[in-house]
Amino acid sequence: MFEPRLLITRAAGAGLPAFCEKPIALDLPGTLGALRAAEQAGTELQLGFMRRFDAGYRAAREAVRSGRLGRLHTVRAVTSDPAPPPAAYLPLSGGLFKDCLVHDFDILRWVTGREVTEVYATGSDTGPAMFREAGDVDTAAAVLTLDDGTLATATATRRNGAGYDVRMELAGERDQIAVGLDDRTPLASVEPDGPDPADKPWPGFLERFAPAYEAELDAFVRLVRGEAANPCDGREALEALRIAEACERSRRERRPVRLEEIGSAG
Repeated sequence: MFEPRLLITRAAGAGLPAFCEKPIALDLPGTLGALRAAEQAGTELQLGFMRRFDAGYRAAREAVRSGRLGRLHTVRAVTSDPAPPPAAYLPLSGGLFKDCLVHDFDILRWVTGREVTEVYATGSDTGPAMFREAGDVDTAAAVLTLDDGTLATATATRRNGAGYDVRMELAGERDQIAVGLDDRTPLASVEPDGPDPADKPWPGFLERFAPAYEAELDAFVRLVRGEAANPCDGREALEALRIAEACERSRRERRPVRLEEIGSAG
């Protein structure tokens, strides 16, 4: 399998900055090794968590940080792919939590400014046999407790026939907002006076997040030029991976898992 950590290590050895879409690696030792290589070489490593550069998520972050929502009590994150990846990819992906929901885990930390302390996760493999054969699930759900007591849910599926659906809802004591809710959201209301269903739902992540992908690369160019600070250091990937690891352990062992059980952030 192609391993970004090896290229990051080679770039660090050559004294070059690196931009890397997730993942750095599918395990904590591999991720930590790449991070140490960049830190010891004094080179920059920017992670491509593109949702951080999406206009909606940035507005949500500002709403939370400004106090507009009041005390945040509930967050709901949704990631639904319209069709599963090829069967050959599944054993190499790291599983649904690391390959898909890791984006939700990262953006949850970034928008709220809080850390996850405990997770309880489960999954369903009742879809095509290729998921069971890979030891993976096609649908998953996690309940995450943040360090200030806020509760979050994160759900994902590989088979959402209505279209690509990525949303986040944030509810506070003063207000409630949603990211990813527009005329292309593949969500139909059955209320008599509800809004019309999307006539052009998002087909996939490249179309949905095209401006965000451009913005993150622009940010990397400015970082390399010395014009801006690193907007998403490699350590952010480590923290998102730790949450994904905790969720996978919770799913397999059918129990709540504290983040302190999952390696070290140091």
